[in-house]
Amino acid sequence: MLRTKKKTAALALVIAMAFAATAQALPAKFWGVVPQSSLSTEQFQRLGRGGVESVRVPLGWADLQSQSGGAINWSGVDDVVEKAARAGIDVLPTISGAPTWAVPTVAVPGGGGTKAPAYLPAKGAAAAAWKALLSEAVARYGPNGSFWSSHPGVPVKPIRAWQIWNEPNFKYFVAKPNPAEYGKLVKLSSSALKSVDPGAQVVLAGLFSQPKGARYVRVVAGKKKLVNRTNVNYFASYFLEQMYKANPGIKSKFAGVSLHPYTGTWKYLTPEIEEVRKVLIANGDGRKGLWITELGWSSGPPASDGTNSFAKGAAGQARELKKSFQLLKSKQRAWRIQRLYWFSVDDQEHVCNFCNGSGLFGPGFTPKKSWFEYVKFAGGQP
Repeated sequence: MLRTKKKTAALALVIAMAFAATAQALPAKFWGVVPQSSLSTEQFQRLGRGGVESVRVPLGWADLQSQSGGAINWSGVDDVVEKAARAGIDVLPTISGAPTWAVPTVAVPGGGGTKAPAYLPAKGAAAAAWKALLSEAVARYGPNGSFWSSHPGVPVKPIRAWQIWNEPNFKYFVAKPNPAEYGKLVKLSSSALKSVDPGAQVVLAGLFSQPKGARYVRVVAGKKKLVNRTNVNYFASYFLEQMYKANPGIKSKFAGVSLHPYTGTWKYLTPEIEEVRKVLIANGDGRKGLWITELGWSSGPPASDGTNSFAKGAAGQARELKKSFQLLKSKQRAWRIQRLYWFSVDDQEHVCNFCNGSGLFGPGFTPKKSWFEYVKFAGGQP
């Protein structure tokens, strides 16, 4: 009887250790979220208790530096970095956009009057100003950064990974996407960041996986055929392929590839991710990690006319999160997924066609069903 009890206890210990090993198999800072607005200290604390390990924060250059040669206003970033650090949460900055004094804005083709930077700040005075911005950012928030020394009560969590731009293959973030130009921006960004912190990691911009009507390559009878060649947008896979082609030696300039695989349902994630991995392998870069820096669906009511495939209702949003997370967790090693960020923490009106319902929390920071599903994966408390 005693032996049986010992065997049972030993078996339970083995099972517990197996579960622990499985949980530990995921990379550090794996579970992330993207807020759409400024979060309070209490809200950051709740995210931390829920198991959130990283928060992706957009830093708009135009908001940081309104005048050419002017001082950079870091106050808003300081606030986010401090709140996140106190909650034990890592910060992934996404630096993008450009003030008009650096890059002119132009109307987005077919964008209904929306404007975007005419090009990326990859040359001339704009490039010099961009590099100065990045250097100052690392000097402030990187290892031995001035922010940490001037805030001695804040837990030190230096920023080591920096995401360069957002969706440069999509016209709403640069009016004329150009993979060769983006590669140049990556190279000069790497130089600027590493000049201050040699251990800094450059993460490529989150590429919108398949913008509607965008250019892509299809294999017909064993030959590659470019489809929609006149469209200004690119599929992520084709944009990445052309970036490699136009920028020899770029592999050493970034540590991770980022993707925004927005689809009508989790069932379509596999082909969109695998086509990007094929490009990496074809370019001898198959060991690079994949950062999914946006993924989400809306809790808004499904559109009766089918015009918004992202709107799933509250239960549907939770279901898509659960199914997509199950898939991505099971494929983490095969696809080399390093981070997974849900878009978004909170709802926000008039931002995108599903942003008003994409949050894990609704008005008043009321948790949705999707938040409880998120917490189950992240291993926290709701």
